[in-house]
Amino acid sequence: MDAKELLKKVRKIEIKTRGLSQNIFAGEYHSAFKGRGMTFSEVREYQYGDDIRDIDWNVTARHNHPYVKVYEEERELTVMMLVDVSASRLFGAVGVEKREMIAEIAATIAFSAIQNNDKIGVIFFSDRIEKFIPPKKGKKHILYIISQLLDFEPERRLTDIAVALRYFTDALKKRCTTFLISDFIDEHDFSQALTIASGKHDISAIQVYDRRDTQLPDVGFMRVQDLETGADRWIDTSSESTRRHYNRWWYERHQSAMTTMKRCNVDFAGIATDEDFVKALMALFKRRGAAR
Repeated sequence: MDAKELLKKVRKIEIKTRGLSQNIFAGEYHSAFKGRGMTFSEVREYQYGDDIRDIDWNVTARHNHPYVKVYEEERELTVMMLVDVSASRLFGAVGVEKREMIAEIAATIAFSAIQNNDKIGVIFFSDRIEKFIPPKKGKKHILYIISQLLDFEPERRLTDIAVALRYFTDALKKRCTTFLISDFIDEHDFSQALTIASGKHDISAIQVYDRRDTQLPDVGFMRVQDLETGADRWIDTSSESTRRHYNRWWYERHQSAMTTMKRCNVDFAGIATDEDFVKALMALFKRRGAAR
């Protein structure tokens, strides 16, 4: 797209997602993604109900009255988004294209992060690492990320989530709050790479899918193309066995991914391109907040 059209789309997403992050997600994000730890802030007089383990005995001895240490959460986080830019993200049969939905979700997360003074960075991946945007703060940085989400053209078309996870694990030494955003249409096994990455980082997975990814419509003969390999074929969607076989393929793939996520203690949200992503993200944040 040309620069004028891109600027218009960036502005549109900025207005929508910044408002969401300020008005809806701010509190949920903060409670769901805690800081690294607690740092000493000050001392104050002991109050009923304070933990006696927080008593500062040196100050207490000087004033002959109990004082306790007060701690503050070390808020600043490094947030990373691992975003699938393979060709399957261009599919859009029901609702918007997956690419557009991914851009809005990622932008909302990014604005939520900077609302909490967190750094945000992105890794774009296909079956290789396409682009690494190091974590930074600031609105200018966020707008650059959004423009890349909308306009980035990868060199490759296939998907390999394991490649992205291994690169991420090696490149980011500090523990990160991480969002893996993909349709998870991947022929490779990424379970081992996710196990290693989730042991080092706090990972949430967000699956963006089109409802036509999950089941075939009964519309007779239909020409279908694999966007990642370019292969196409005619299939008879009026055949019940064909539709059942496709549905089973999707279900088994989905269940395998879910099992891997659960084993690796990775929070998961599935979002269809024809639904409101706000509800799904809120549910993800609330689950995380309740578990902490």
